[in-house]
Amino acid sequence: MIGQTTQVDDLRLVALPSAVNCAEMFVRFALAEWSLRSLVPEATRIMRHLVSASVQQSGAGTPKFITVRLRLHGDALVLELDDDLHGEPPELPGAQINAVTLPGSRRNMWSELPLPTGMSAAAVPLPQRAPSRAAQPAPVEYPPEQPRVDADSQILQRVLYGLNRTNGRG
Repeated sequence: MIGQTTQVDDLRLVALPSAVNCAEMFVRFALAEWSLRSLVPEATRIMRHLVSASVQQSGAGTPKFITVRLRLHGDALVLELDDDLHGEPPELPGAQINAVTLPGSRRNMWSELPLPTGMSAAAVPLPQRAPSRAAQPAPVEYPPEQPRVDADSQILQRVLYGLNRTNGRG
């Protein structure tokens, strides 16, 4: 097993009921980007459970912040939630959820899901951006240069005289 985190993504949310759906969308998006769509059903089930439990325990009076995190570590996807609560992690049938108290009275809860057979965290492809049209500016076409004309000083004097005469009448 590789003991190093190769990819990580996290999202900070306010511990309100809307955080449950936001966390689920975050998990779906990150796993799609990491080409791990087969883990979406179980990962969203676990993350919804963790976030729901944290929101219920924190109460609506003074909502706190929670952080949901996904890590690829060795041959596992690690689902994490950090909150300002104490106590044991919520139980969920079919999932092993662990918790540890962090400095600053924070709690970290996590659960691990094995990556698909034969895959390790190092083998999961990084998200790729599609080439952007904005990245390649369109060529700018400049008008052809006008030939330089040397104006006769007498013509310029007549134009200035005419302009001054018109301004003097108005």
